[in-house]
Amino acid sequence: MDVMPLLMLVAGAAAVAGAARRTPVPAPLLLVAAGLAASYIPGVPDYTLDPGIVLPLLLPPLLHTAALDSSYLDLRANVRPVALLSFGYVLFATLAVGYAAFLVVPGMPLTAALVLGAVVAPPDAVAATAIARRLGLPSRMTTILQGESLVNDATAITAYKVALAAAVGAGATWGEGIREFAVASLGGIGVGLALMVPLHWLRKHLREPLLQNTLSLLIPFAAYAAAEEVHASGVLAVVVVGLWLGHRAWQVDFATRLQEAAVWKMVSFILESAVFALIGLQLPVVLRGLGDYGAGRAAWYAAAVFLAVVAARFVWVFPATFLPRALSARIREREPDTTWKSPLVIGWAGMRGVVSLAIAFSIPELTDAGGPFPDRNLVLFLTFMTVIGTLVVQGLTLPPLIRLLRLPARDSAAETLAEAQAQNEASLAAERRLEELLTDERNALPSPLADRLRGVMERRRNAVWERLGTVSAVTGESADDLYRRLAGEMIGAEREVFVRLRDERRIDDEMLRTLLRRLDLEEAAAYREEGAA
Repeated sequence: MDVMPLLMLVAGAAAVAGAARRTPVPAPLLLVAAGLAASYIPGVPDYTLDPGIVLPLLLPPLLHTAALDSSYLDLRANVRPVALLSFGYVLFATLAVGYAAFLVVPGMPLTAALVLGAVVAPPDAVAATAIARRLGLPSRMTTILQGESLVNDATAITAYKVALAAAVGAGATWGEGIREFAVASLGGIGVGLALMVPLHWLRKHLREPLLQNTLSLLIPFAAYAAAEEVHASGVLAVVVVGLWLGHRAWQVDFATRLQEAAVWKMVSFILESAVFALIGLQLPVVLRGLGDYGAGRAAWYAAAVFLAVVAARFVWVFPATFLPRALSARIREREPDTTWKSPLVIGWAGMRGVVSLAIAFSIPELTDAGGPFPDRNLVLFLTFMTVIGTLVVQGLTLPPLIRLLRLPARDSAAETLAEAQAQNEASLAAERRLEELLTDERNALPSPLADRLRGVMERRRNAVWERLGTVSAVTGESADDLYRRLAGEMIGAEREVFVRLRDERRIDDEMLRTLLRRLDLEEAAAYREEGAA
């Protein structure tokens, strides 16, 4: 097995993604562009998407990380718009785009056109999350987009299987299609519900953080495989398990949480980078298979399908937003601030991604009768152009659209105030608990150490309030920022001494690692995390 192409892909994608953080261009777009350019560099190998790798090996961890970072409570509060998009819209887009392709492409059978519709129906989970995170969209809008992207792949894959069965001649009635959809959906949710409690129990009772994080890495693959084994939706099983584990993460010990956050951040960064680079690298593969279709004619078909994809989303999103409000006074009271701007942004945020391409590459070359699958190569090309078109056109224009609409930004002052109030309440509870413990003679503690515990709590309580206070006229820092900077300088001085003592052979490397880890934990406690990676 030649591992060099894989190493080149991961290293190149990581380098481009790292460079994208220093530019205003979202990383997914720069990675796709880099993949397109690299695909024509002599010596770059072909990276043909293998659905047997993408779906079971790349999709589960990407969905799992998105589910862990999602809010179960926010998703539950927005279950109606999420369900209308992840189920209703995907099925509508399958039919609408499929019928449009049937009308535009001469000779394309309706069954093959519906396969295309199902393939391009789901917006991409990674693209939606990455761009929403980068743009700082209002929290409710971000929740809706993330919730949609978590579930819509399951709807699209099931719709694809039904349409494919009709296209290859296996036969599929409406009743069979509805039954398969119900079995896949309910089965995937059922597998997730069956696994989430024992998996969480294991996470709580494994005492070694290393074992706990090994289990964490295996969970999405196990959930996906278990559901697919019983012909249920692996996507929904992964999402259900991930939402539950994320919601209950506070019950796992701190060492596991620290390691797990770092591990999944790295895994997510590598996979997201590689996935978008892979999209761009598919161009030569797709063009070679285009066959008898001329470039001009195929480009016209691609433009028509792209417009159908964009139009179908708006045709669904606006009625799905305002019709329930018109029919229900309760919804109007609960969502009084809904305007035309929200569905406009959600409608334009429908970027497609690697899942659509992976599904398209899984289309068999032959039908059950032994003949070639009708227009398979054209379906691959149209899928690729739709993915590229939505990522480039919508991805590049979404930031200026949001700035033009002047959507309300997240209220950072209100969020900091809520954080300070929560920290104050928690610190008071901790102080009461400390005083209760100190009255017990079994907990007799020297006065300096007891004062140190009280000081730590007071510092934690005051730190958030200080972010709301005044800043230094000289440096522009708040008291909290200044404290963290000075703490970092002190820790840096200690670190230099430890290294010098090791170099002088007064302590060994094992002791150095122990001392440095202690300083690392103190530095992590002094510095709060700034933003998402």
